[in-house]
Amino acid sequence: MINSFIRNNLKTIELVAVVMRIGSFSLVSWLGPHSPFMLVWVVNTIDAVGLSWCAILKRDMAYTLLNVFWVIIGLVGIVRASGVVG
Repeated sequence: MINSFIRNNLKTIELVAVVMRIGSFSLVSWLGPHSPFMLVWVVNTIDAVGLSWCAILKRDMAYTLLNVFWVIIGLVGIVRASGVVG
């Protein structure tokens, strides 16, 4: 059922996820070390999950690999920003 929803709204989901990624990286660019890094990592990871899901449904191996990589990097970033790991 959720795959049907994603397929029916694929372009919109991709656009929202790309805007989220642009926004999170823009925030880091503007605020530098004063950025809310946990927020940035959470937003970046959520958009990577959305883009990964879309790429998987489209059977686009290159974008699947790229965005799954960003999910992993995002999870590492969240763990580091939480202070659990230095």
